[in-house]
Amino acid sequence: MTDKNKRHKTRMERKKTVIDKNIKKADKEKGLLLVLTGNGKGKSSSAFGMVARALGHGMKVGVCQFIKNRTDTGEEAFFNQQQNCDWHVLGDGFTWDTQNREQDIATSEKGWAIAQKMLQNPEYDLVVLDELTYLLNYHYLDNDTVLTDIKSRPDKQHAVVTGRAASDVLQEYADTVSEIADIKHAYRDGIKAQKGIDL
Repeated sequence: MTDKNKRHKTRMERKKTVIDKNIKKADKEKGLLLVLTGNGKGKSSSAFGMVARALGHGMKVGVCQFIKNRTDTGEEAFFNQQQNCDWHVLGDGFTWDTQNREQDIATSEKGWAIAQKMLQNPEYDLVVLDELTYLLNYHYLDNDTVLTDIKSRPDKQHAVVTGRAASDVLQEYADTVSEIADIKHAYRDGIKAQKGIDL
């Protein structure tokens, strides 16, 4: 074995010892709140990856898609075929499309009533609240009410919130927060949304 390979093996042995020790210490179980935020692409896609993972374990999943009103996306077409997945498209379209604050508030409140039922139902192992941050930032929903509903969910239920500009309060309460950065996007080069990637 060369010196380089020996040094690598020694470093990896030390690393494994540290990682194994940390894994052993992490012995608690609880329902997690994950927040996926930032200006980059992939927040919802990440959440839907968790939906697939949960379904693979035989868990029951609820998805509430706020803002968006498309019912022709690949993810909805796929997940609607899954027995343990309840998928709800609850928006009227982006706020620059509706241009009607009263309508947006009414639609948000109607959608949140569906989300509340999921968050109160211990049969759901995972609830995804897609694009929820916009409803909070535009004050379409009461922040305190939403946070209380999320905090009051069953102990073992996981929840995922997606959307840009997640509030400090929401991030502080979350167990895991990931910020997805916008480095480069095909849209800015005039490339339209692509089936299988964006739709």
